[in-house]
Amino acid sequence: MKIVRTGSKQYQKLIKRDFTVKKRVSQSVTKILEDVKLHGDDALIKYTRKFDGVQLKPRDLRVSESEVSGAYQDIKPEIVNTLKLVIENINKFYARNLRKSWRIKDKDGVLLGEKVTPIDTVGIYVPSGTVPLVSTVYMTVMPAKMAGVKKIVMVSPPNKFGSIDPHILVVADLLKVNEIYKAGGAQAIGALAFGTKTIPRVDKIVGPGNDYVTEAKRQVFGYCSIDMLAGPSEILVLANQSANPEYVIRDLEAQSEHHLGISILVTPSKRLARIVKDRVAEGTIILTKNMDEAIKITNQIAPEHLEILVKNPRNVMKNIRNAGAIFVGPYSPVTVGDYVAGPSHVLPTGGTARFFSGLCVESFLKKSHIISYSKKVLDEMKGAIDKLTTIERLPKHMEAVKIRFEA
Repeated sequence: MKIVRTGSKQYQKLIKRDFTVKKRVSQSVTKILEDVKLHGDDALIKYTRKFDGVQLKPRDLRVSESEVSGAYQDIKPEIVNTLKLVIENINKFYARNLRKSWRIKDKDGVLLGEKVTPIDTVGIYVPSGTVPLVSTVYMTVMPAKMAGVKKIVMVSPPNKFGSIDPHILVVADLLKVNEIYKAGGAQAIGALAFGTKTIPRVDKIVGPGNDYVTEAKRQVFGYCSIDMLAGPSEILVLANQSANPEYVIRDLEAQSEHHLGISILVTPSKRLARIVKDRVAEGTIILTKNMDEAIKITNQIAPEHLEILVKNPRNVMKNIRNAGAIFVGPYSPVTVGDYVAGPSHVLPTGGTARFFSGLCVESFLKKSHIISYSKKVLDEMKGAIDKLTTIERLPKHMEAVKIRFEA
């Protein structure tokens, strides 16, 4: 790791990191999406053959019940027990996150409120490159289920045998995912956004992916909603002299297992900085004057994962404003959030924790405002409405009010 000072070019680059699109990727994705929009299943099959090396027919796209049943034979039975533990933790966490409709009514007959409704159909993208990302399945499906989403459609790229990893299929089946399809890459995002003869159009797409998947999500936004634009995974360890250096080192090294993972240590401790610099190959160390400056820098970086390894971590946490997930104390490594704690590990990256939240039940809800006026109150508001519609030169808006008081 290299030590950088605040104000340096390396520091500014870290602060200003964001989701940048390579022209080649953007153009390629645009072409794929237009092809899928025009030719549906045919385009999907063409790109599956090109990018995944698998020749499928339209009837092969949807995972059959026999394929799901067969998947149970290819996994260890313990996975079911493990999943039950995780589901319990997720349920406990999101039970506090549920939003309900509300209304208020005053004595004059004015009723205001919000009607909270789950999104009808959600598409979930589950990557499956060199390893199956089983945790992505439950970290995305569970919040949607708890929100009350009626239809969940999952897509995941097929392997060279034309099938999806059995662990992914079993977890999806246990969570009662409605439909599972063999499709990956930008073409799968296009199929979910536009719909094909086989794959239904969805209202929102969630889940991580590579540059092409992320760019495809960006381009289809508007046809449907998306969760966020996810960049490389990040960890920032905020630590001082009281931190166990071995904990810091292992947590930073764990991040290097992610493709292009970003590892940052922010500390006022020169001793800790030296130890970590000599032991960890990749990443950045920011040496600060004191803990107050370290907290300020942490908020500027707005990391996806923040670990606080100091003597009184809860006191420090009170001053943290920007982080996707905050891991407090020496026995809360990012790993527990990735797999078992309960909150979703789909989190904002690239500094977007300044204005984005992690995936949650509310991500799958929409709100309709409720407004109901009595004739008496509308009459009282006529004067104000008249003045405002006059300023904006919208006389017919006022006529819509006046007509209600004519004989």
